[in-house]
Amino acid sequence: MIRKLFFICSVLFLAASQVSMASPELAEGHPDKYTVVKGDTLWDISQAFLKSPWLWPEIWHANPQVTNPHLIYPGDIIGLIYINGEPRITIVKPGPDNGVVKLSPKIKSSPISTAIPTIPLDAIASFLSQNRIVTAVELEAAPYVLIGREQHLITGAGDTVFARGDVKGAERMGVYRSSETYIDPVTEEFLGLEAKSIATAGVGDINDEVVTLSILRSNEELRQGDRLLPTEDRVINSTFTPSKPDGDVRGQMISVDSGVSNIGQYNVVVINRGEREGIVEGNILAIYKSGGLVRDPYTKESIELPAERAGLLMVFRVFEKLSYGLILRATRPLAVMDEVRTP
Repeated sequence: MIRKLFFICSVLFLAASQVSMASPELAEGHPDKYTVVKGDTLWDISQAFLKSPWLWPEIWHANPQVTNPHLIYPGDIIGLIYINGEPRITIVKPGPDNGVVKLSPKIKSSPISTAIPTIPLDAIASFLSQNRIVTAVELEAAPYVLIGREQHLITGAGDTVFARGDVKGAERMGVYRSSETYIDPVTEEFLGLEAKSIATAGVGDINDEVVTLSILRSNEELRQGDRLLPTEDRVINSTFTPSKPDGDVRGQMISVDSGVSNIGQYNVVVINRGEREGIVEGNILAIYKSGGLVRDPYTKESIELPAERAGLLMVFRVFEKLSYGLILRATRPLAVMDEVRTP
């Protein structure tokens, strides 16, 4: 009996190993070769070759020219090759500006082209470098704008304003305004408060608690009560690695940037899952729309239809309890409260 059980377990383990080692499926009509052009993203190229683009790292084959699949340049030729019968994707011919810096005694030249990003960075730039999630207590305790020079109530870039509070010796401060409060739609837990970036200010004279600020740049006009937070020294990550979450993630899209009613490709959304659920930058989540309710004509019961897959998003910034994501694909109009799941 023990020998039989051991045999069954061995067979199951072998089968599971074969499934886990199976190569990602290639997309129908995939090219054998593709020449990278300006404006491409790694996601675009991944979709051309794979049914599940987030599995790109599993099929990438490093070659002597390039060891990082994110360092792909316009002009590079991406090709499909087979190693031991398994499909692999690699750079079969580097482009003329493949990130090589040539040195000589007289000339130092750098490539004109830059590596293509994973996703279109212009769609998420402000969320990467400026907006942030804080607690209400953190924002209320922060220094705040009193008034502009000559008692102007509304100020902008190039103006001088006065603030009150402890800036802790900082040379620059970010000016923020309370934006949206995020509450979990299911548990009603407080998830965070979005602090919207308004301006960046240089710190000047400090007289007791009154701080003189020079507004270096502004997205909007500053107002009384806007809060000051230390600027973040964040390295902007433009090479997100598309990946599947480690665990079974289920959540909702709880907000969308700009408040549009129909969410589509390249809209930025907020999901009610974050670091504590194991979410990391680059995670891909599938989006499902509710099938709705239908009344059974015979039993008169209300029956909920199965949810249908309607899109994909990539997480690009993660906080403790929530994350920002970019819609990469939408086969139907999406909406706030649509479900997100591990694909």
